[in-house]
Amino acid sequence: MKASTAIGIGAAFGALLLSSMMDGTSPTSFINIPALIIIIGGTFGVTLASTGIDVMKRVPSLYKLVISADPPDVRGRLDQLVGLADQARREGLLALDAQLPEVEDPFTRNALQLVVDGTDPEMVHTILEAEVDGMAARHAVGASPFEKAGGFAPTMGIIGTVLGLVHVLQNLAAPSTLGPSISAAFIATLMGVGSANVIFLPIANRLKAISAEEVELRMMTVEGILSIQAGDNPRLVSEKLMSYVPPGERSEEDEQSVAPLGIESKAA
Repeated sequence: MKASTAIGIGAAFGALLLSSMMDGTSPTSFINIPALIIIIGGTFGVTLASTGIDVMKRVPSLYKLVISADPPDVRGRLDQLVGLADQARREGLLALDAQLPEVEDPFTRNALQLVVDGTDPEMVHTILEAEVDGMAARHAVGASPFEKAGGFAPTMGIIGTVLGLVHVLQNLAAPSTLGPSISAAFIATLMGVGSANVIFLPIANRLKAISAEEVELRMMTVEGILSIQAGDNPRLVSEKLMSYVPPGERSEEDEQSVAPLGIESKAA
């Protein structure tokens, strides 16, 4: 589901709010502007100092990616590679040159171009693997602001609480204000820990999951391209790549074709 991250974050906030209301706490008790300034401004500042402005500029687009990312079409890529393998086996690798404009994915298109150009298989594997590694490294950089914010936010919350308690200790002459002041002081810790565990870290983990899915899809593509270049039978290519397809996307025929392999691997 595309909106699973947004739904999960919303459910977490809802559970926290409902729990506090059941205990008799008013939602307005959590509105504390100084604490918000410390958590939002302080966390943003130290995260910016840690990652740099270029990385922070990507944060809005990464938020959008997490909320609206489509799952990778693994089965569609497999069918495409099997179709290309069938054409290459019947008409030769040079026949794939006419198919290049119809390949939407840039990585797959570049890989096919290497094959059509007659590049050595080992060199093809090296080039494509390096491109996958580079993509994974870029994705790790993209997730780093959220990881760092998840680590800094609780600390900023503690700093906010300490500042609030300093204010409380300066006003011990007014006992009637101690309860609300102490409560307000701890709101900063609540905001820091809450934002880290409900927003920043879940988004970082989701970005890592999206990256892992893309890496898996590209590794399947590399495997398929090398099989095409080797002239493997299309059925063999399909069976070889089927391990990358999630069980929920496999047909009954697919399950039957991979079941013997699973039994053999377990027996081994």
